Amino acid sequence: MDIHDEDNVRYLTFDRPEARNAFTADVARDLADALADLDPSELDAAVLAGEGEAFSAGGDVEAMAARDETPAEAYDRVRATLGRVAERVLTSPVPIVAKVDGDAVGAGLSLVAAADFAYAGESARFGAAFVNVGLVPDMGGTVTLPQLVGLREAKELAFTGRLVDAAAAERLGLVNETVPDDDLDGRVDDVLETLASRPTETIGLAKRAIHDNLGRSWRDGLDREAHVQSLAYGTDAHREGVEAFLEGRPPAFE
Repeated sequence: MDIHDEDNVRYLTFDRPEARNAFTADVARDLADALADLDPSELDAAVLAGEGEAFSAGGDVEAMAARDETPAEAYDRVRATLGRVAERVLTSPVPIVAKVDGDAVGAGLSLVAAADFAYAGESARFGAAFVNVGLVPDMGGTVTLPQLVGLREAKELAFTGRLVDAAAAERLGLVNETVPDDDLDGRVDDVLETLASRPTETIGLAKRAIHDNLGRSWRDGLDREAHVQSLAYGTDAHREGVEAFLEGRPPAFE
């Protein structure tokens, strides 16, 4: 992967275009490591993208063919690689933006579903193609897809492996917005500019509360919400926001 920081943003780009940016265990480990140290005091966001014609075509089928492992060994590998990536994305205190500049299939689709924001070029396609090689969705796909698109749509995607175009992905809620391919970089830059003007620490707390409350009862959810809000009250961002409001000026969040 190509990983670099620029203007308070970490860019994580799959750089195996000849393999349509397919995932290997090493790629997953590199991505998980790069997601491990996203510091909201230094970074405003992280952007996921792919070189070439695909965002990511999912798992490397040639690597699958070469494996000879027991179910227990497969469990350990999946949990330590693809599962670790999903966990890092879902718990990151810095917002994750997927710039879908090509097909997002299999684990590529799951990664898009796990991100906080997703924007797609109009030529992108999406598919939970795991079933085509006799597998179930991984990298958090069985968790995130039903939450984004609903139970029956998630089952249709997972059971059929069909591809949907970018416009359909937007209607389903897989992406926030579809734009012409040539406008994708600019649209993502607009989002990054907005995020840079917001308090990253507060965004991380809001994300934590939202994710923690998925599946909770409303009573437990309100308790969790109050806990996270109590942390937000003690932040510099809250103090700056209040002072800026009282002084009639835009807040200058760090």
